[in-house]
Amino acid sequence: MKLAFVFPGQGSQSVGMLRDYADMPEIRATIDEASNALGTDMWTLIDAGPESALGLTVNTQPVMLAADIAVYRAWRAAGGDAPAIAAGHSLGEYAALVASGVLPFADALRTVRVRAEAMQAAVPEGQGGIAAILGLDTAQVESACREAANGDVVSPANLNAPGQIVISGHRAAVERAIEGCKALGAKRAILLPMSVPAHCALMAPAGGPLTVALGNVTMGLAAFPVLHNVTVAPAQGAEAIRDVLVQQLTHAVRWIETIEALERDHGVTHVVECGPGKVLHGLVRRIVKTAASHTLSGAQAIADTITATRQGA
Repeated sequence: MKLAFVFPGQGSQSVGMLRDYADMPEIRATIDEASNALGTDMWTLIDAGPESALGLTVNTQPVMLAADIAVYRAWRAAGGDAPAIAAGHSLGEYAALVASGVLPFADALRTVRVRAEAMQAAVPEGQGGIAAILGLDTAQVESACREAANGDVVSPANLNAPGQIVISGHRAAVERAIEGCKALGAKRAILLPMSVPAHCALMAPAGGPLTVALGNVTMGLAAFPVLHNVTVAPAQGAEAIRDVLVQQLTHAVRWIETIEALERDHGVTHVVECGPGKVLHGLVRRIVKTAASHTLSGAQAIADTITATRQGA
């Protein structure tokens, strides 16, 4: 049995998402630690919302990082094994690096808040767009984006699973690409309610502030390797890690390749989503057929996954 952890990012948040872990003290302790690090009442935002506030990029990113690490600590306190390797979906990559010991938790929270603020500021409100495209392959979506660009930016942002791709860029270009994807036979092509067009060239202005923030972080040695979104490989050394995290802003999340690599190249037999929700769990099951997929979406799920991984199920 070889265990991989994958950490969810923005899009997995929901009001009350930590209630299913109510009896696990590590959850509240970790959120309180995060609140102190950022000088904000993170627990109330998570537990009571409102959804509109929780969904703001500048709130969502540190909240999801804190929630992912809270679940990881609860898993370990319950007797769960450390993974042999990890990855994170977009923002989740920061949680993977915290869990591995590379990024100190408080520094990661502050860095992620800078990242979120810089991403929000990179594109004026209303000018960016994101859309989900279902039922086309990567080449078809790339072709539709090229046809739709007309001097604007639009490109694949998240290669999530076969037939499930997210595109981002200038809103008008994204809307043109939606029509192009429909013409190619997409089952669905719809705008998503997110204001920041992540993982495209429009995020380049955010690179400067993120570079400065990462430069202020002293990184530790990894207890286990982390596959990065940009390279689908571990980065060697602090400078290389800083570089791939900045590149991530403007490059697509290569999630299909990441999960395939965990199984094919690293011998992973069990993939565990570490965080609230089951978004990545569903993607993993669509990408690989032989590796078992588990979720830590609540206290009972943690107990069940500990049992399953120990039995090799």
